[in-house]
Amino acid sequence: MDRKILLLKSHQCSDGLTDDELREIAEHLELVEYQTGEYAYHINDEIKDINLVVQGRFRLTASDRHGNPILEKFLTRGDQFGSVAAAYGEPMPVVAVAEEPSTTLKLDYKVALALTKRIDTLRMNLSRSIANDYHAMLFGKKPRQRSAVIAVFHDTDVGSLLTPRLVNRLRELGETPSVLSSRSDWEPLEGVKFRSLIENGRRLTPDEVRRQVNQWSDTKRVFVDVDASVDPEAAALLVEMCEEVLWCVTPSTWKLAVDRLNAIESRAPGWRDKIHVVWLLGGDDSCAPAAPELRALTKKNFQLSFSEPQPQQGHLLTNGFERIIHHLRGICVGVALGGGAARGMAHLGVLKALEQSGIVVDMIAGTSAGAMTGVFYAADLNVDYSIESFVKDLRPPWIFRQLPAGNYWYLVYKYRRGHFDKMLRKYLSDKTLGQLPLPVHTVTVDLVRGEAVVRSDGDAVHAITESINLPVLSKPICRDGRTLVDGGLVNNIPADVLVSKGCNFVIAVSVTAKIEHEFAKNRPDTPTGNMKSPWTIQTVLRSYVVQSSNMHSVGVQPADVIIKPDMTGFDVAEFTRTDEMSVVGEQTTLQEISSIKQLLGDMDDKLFPDTEMT
Repeated sequence: MDRKILLLKSHQCSDGLTDDELREIAEHLELVEYQTGEYAYHINDEIKDINLVVQGRFRLTASDRHGNPILEKFLTRGDQFGSVAAAYGEPMPVVAVAEEPSTTLKLDYKVALALTKRIDTLRMNLSRSIANDYHAMLFGKKPRQRSAVIAVFHDTDVGSLLTPRLVNRLRELGETPSVLSSRSDWEPLEGVKFRSLIENGRRLTPDEVRRQVNQWSDTKRVFVDVDASVDPEAAALLVEMCEEVLWCVTPSTWKLAVDRLNAIESRAPGWRDKIHVVWLLGGDDSCAPAAPELRALTKKNFQLSFSEPQPQQGHLLTNGFERIIHHLRGICVGVALGGGAARGMAHLGVLKALEQSGIVVDMIAGTSAGAMTGVFYAADLNVDYSIESFVKDLRPPWIFRQLPAGNYWYLVYKYRRGHFDKMLRKYLSDKTLGQLPLPVHTVTVDLVRGEAVVRSDGDAVHAITESINLPVLSKPICRDGRTLVDGGLVNNIPADVLVSKGCNFVIAVSVTAKIEHEFAKNRPDTPTGNMKSPWTIQTVLRSYVVQSSNMHSVGVQPADVIIKPDMTGFDVAEFTRTDEMSVVGEQTTLQEISSIKQLLGDMDDKLFPDTEMT
């Protein structure tokens, strides 16, 4: 009974329940343990129970009448399954299989109905859980999920700093974490429960660790802090019982981590989704090594530094710690940057305003000019430095400044001569998107398959040049069986991409939402005889802006906030006015900061407090 109560308290359905209510519910619960590969439900089984997941991970798959999968998702601690199927009362085409050793608390559906009639809090908690599932299915956004048990593996002095800093930051946010650690020099933290993993020269057994974690379930957060050199069998057992793993590495130690993770994988395959690498950088390290062997064994990539930024460097690495906090609190803030030729330089000001306002961005997706500015930001280049670089590098030489429509001809020249690649490599070298301190995705279009292509890894410069590759001004880029042109043809503001990648709060930026009613000095009231014939290049770029403006709703629909800088005073080829355009983006964003923070505060008022009240 006591174990069932402890496990029940770790599930979100227990929030707000009294001890007497917990005990009453626990009397009706059946504790069920599953081994890896064991089925909780086979397809078309009759389901009569609600299953509360309290340990481990299940893969839930729903199929259509032909047996084709139509929905697949993972369920971890705090999730539930079976409630809707049990209410339906007929066999369902659903399969639930344990991806690792897992535990559920099973509650008969009819008994659950009786309990919810008497216990209002239980009814509200179950209803909220079901509503979250349907919200995610209908709108694509994932509900907030907070892992209760997190392992932190480290093998350097700087790595050993991570757990204490995480605990202290979470305490500032009102949490009461507990810690199990193998460190002999752990310094006690006020209000933090602690137990050593090594007592009297003996390492705690897995059962002892599991019992201790269960006893601390009321704290809602337990860190297991351990030296990464622990033997593979012990490491695998810790990974098994934890919901998430943060594996700390440095540019000089990551290869050791590959060996250790391979050893864990051989004992317990399929845990990649809950293992995240934390790159601890410093000195001249501006981003992580490519390390494809390590990335193949882990899911997410966090990069952080406890050192001050270098000249020309932004604040992404110093903000990397807060991104881990966002992740642990179940928050992922994404920014979608749209296309718009030179007008897209306003994105730099938007990103600057968000950063200066204390809004840490967790992910970026960009199309065309949004891809270029987004990748530069994700590479941790200082925004002011990026602005200066674009002004300098995109200033037309003297000969072009003497020509009519010289700005346009200069763009054609740079496209046709392949100069963008050379210009961008001065800053990005041969880095891949996956190496950059901030996850970034770019959108291009493949004319062979007639579909959008989202780049999340691979050469960063290629990702930009493919996404900005305007038809007519430049030839399509033929690469890897694809013929690639500007992503704005199908998805100019890729907020939907961010949602598909796990963002649950999205800020979209449109530099084409407002369009001037004038073209080539022609206005709606210009008499036919006085109208001017535009240059072909002007027509191509204007057509692109008009298309982007009219496709405003494509991709942007899931955004929570849309920032719309008024760029009508800038020509689409005036890259030399990047500094002025970024100021417009910055000022427009500053006007929206209060409402953005209010919406974020609705998600997590501790992480995003109301600054007007504090």
